[in-house]
Amino acid sequence: MPQERSCTVCEDEQCSAKNRRPGERAEDFITRQDIAARMCQIKRKLVILSGKGGVGKSTVAVNLATSLALAGKKVGLLDIDVHGPSIPKLLGIEKVFVTGSGSCLDPVVAHRMKVMSIGLLLRDQDEAIIWRGPMKSNAIKQFLKDVEWGELDYLVIDSPPGTGDEPMTVIQLIEGQASAIIVTTPQDLAIQDVRRSIRFCKELRLPIQGVIENMSGFVCPSCGEHTSIFKTGGGRRMAQKLGVPFLKSIPIDPLVADSGDTGTPVTLGYKDSEISKIFEQAVLSIDKHGFWTNSKHTPAKEEEQKIKIAIPVAEGALCLHFGHCEQFALFDVDPDKKTIQGKQILKPPHHEPGVLPQWLKEQGADVIITGGMGERARSLFSQNNITVVVGAPAEDPEQVVNAYLGGSLKTGANVCDNSSVHP
Repeated sequence: MPQERSCTVCEDEQCSAKNRRPGERAEDFITRQDIAARMCQIKRKLVILSGKGGVGKSTVAVNLATSLALAGKKVGLLDIDVHGPSIPKLLGIEKVFVTGSGSCLDPVVAHRMKVMSIGLLLRDQDEAIIWRGPMKSNAIKQFLKDVEWGELDYLVIDSPPGTGDEPMTVIQLIEGQASAIIVTTPQDLAIQDVRRSIRFCKELRLPIQGVIENMSGFVCPSCGEHTSIFKTGGGRRMAQKLGVPFLKSIPIDPLVADSGDTGTPVTLGYKDSEISKIFEQAVLSIDKHGFWTNSKHTPAKEEEQKIKIAIPVAEGALCLHFGHCEQFALFDVDPDKKTIQGKQILKPPHHEPGVLPQWLKEQGADVIITGGMGERARSLFSQNNITVVVGAPAEDPEQVVNAYLGGSLKTGANVCDNSSVHP
């Protein structure tokens, strides 16, 4: 039996669905209450957005949702891409159909998740959905109001690219109970479109959970060499410049394509793979730094966004040659306030290839500023999601960090070539 839902017994006097709005039709008021009653059973809603198509947004949505389920969370996955629903294919359920009774719909259960998509309502997978805005909005209302989601820790909502009817409708219907994860690729064209998505979120007062940079280079499965096909770091730099959190960089991996074709998410089919670990780390960050945590429509306090900057030091100044440093100065900084919050001086381990990138990752470094660094070392830092700034002057480390925060750091040429410095 479906669980009885009612807003009339809600004890939250501040709930927006408690009272009828001036001029609101009785039918619309009941619909709004029904949606609120469903959504109140779901602790957190994550809307997955992208500024443009082709950035792998649906793949990211599926693997984030699967990682949350593997972490023991109760998860729902809602696909609101009416014209191009890809979630059923990515989960291997494109031949499964939704059932229900009366006005209620039962979501399809796949890979420990409750799933709903327009694709699960189509008897012919080649059928084209030719709908205008009002019809799409009504379908999204039905997904929120009539689907038996039950009690969930997370509802991951995969939206179509851009800032059109579908994402606007779902954000407005949920009424302040969601946060956004924005997916981009590193190249400038994608970054330009993502800026519009961030502006869209700010105009709708939708908190941004973080930015994920997908297709951030290619790691060869045979030799491990990192190749920047679409460049790397564009998403991180954009996020830092606009003052929004950055979650993770996800490289291109053939396992992802194989998993999409077979209908088993890579985080489930290849649990021990490096890319699965990246999604796992992203989920840990999302679960730890949530903005919206209860059913009372009250936002939790957003934690201050702090980053850690590492400076290689020799004789008290920034070391021009990264591999020749004696110490590392690690600064905890607030990029919004442009202030240094703390400082540590650490002696690094012995300089062997591949050691320092992993060691600095363990220290929590987000950025490293140096005079020069070889290409191989920069590649390893990129794989560890650490931004590298080269060409910095041999000055006092604190002055360098303050100049970086203030946007006045003057950088020149990279003083290292590929053969002179080990990572």
